[in-house]
Amino acid sequence: MTELFPRPRREIAPGAVHVPGWLPLERQRELVAACRGWARGPVPIRHTRLPRGGVMSVQTVCLGWHWLPYRYTRTADDAGGGRVAELPGWLADLGRRALCDAYEDPAAGEGYDPDTALVNFYDERARMGMHQDKDEKSSAPVVSLSLGDTCVFRFGNIETRTRPYTDVELASGDLFVFGGPSRFAHHGVSRTYPGTAAPSLGLTGRLNITLRVTGLTDDD
Repeated sequence: MTELFPRPRREIAPGAVHVPGWLPLERQRELVAACRGWARGPVPIRHTRLPRGGVMSVQTVCLGWHWLPYRYTRTADDAGGGRVAELPGWLADLGRRALCDAYEDPAAGEGYDPDTALVNFYDERARMGMHQDKDEKSSAPVVSLSLGDTCVFRFGNIETRTRPYTDVELASGDLFVFGGPSRFAHHGVSRTYPGTAAPSLGLTGRLNITLRVTGLTDDD
């Protein structure tokens, strides 16, 4: 779908870059189909339960490593104990290309080897509070891909969950990368706008795929 007013690439903070419309519609459809397959298992999508008993409003399925608050395991100890699906090589390749395009540097993806992906599904009620992605041993960039309904993504600072922060609308096909000085910035999703995805995508709600490098080995 061609936008009436094209949205420009924008650096939100040092190392944090928003690239609107990075994924063409056909690629978005392929990713939606892949997400549906991952959601069925071997470890099915679920609402993550937090250590104090709360339950996250988003639903999550993991690849490569299973994320538990606040650690990674190979098996889904909170969801039946099965081993999570492997992260496919084509998805890691997509992450490397994303870095090159976001940073406008053909060498930016060299050595980037994501070994986990978190796939989050947001319905119209789901939110994500301000948090840091700091359960990884690696400080390699996080690559985020948006599919489906538009959301308000709040990107903050490394010191606090409060201001200063910048609200960015992420639409289907958008790429957001944060690394370098912004790698551990607080961020979250304050709302999702239902019905904003292209009908031809065949998705109600929002999917977000984040690629990460854990820095872990099976001996950890």
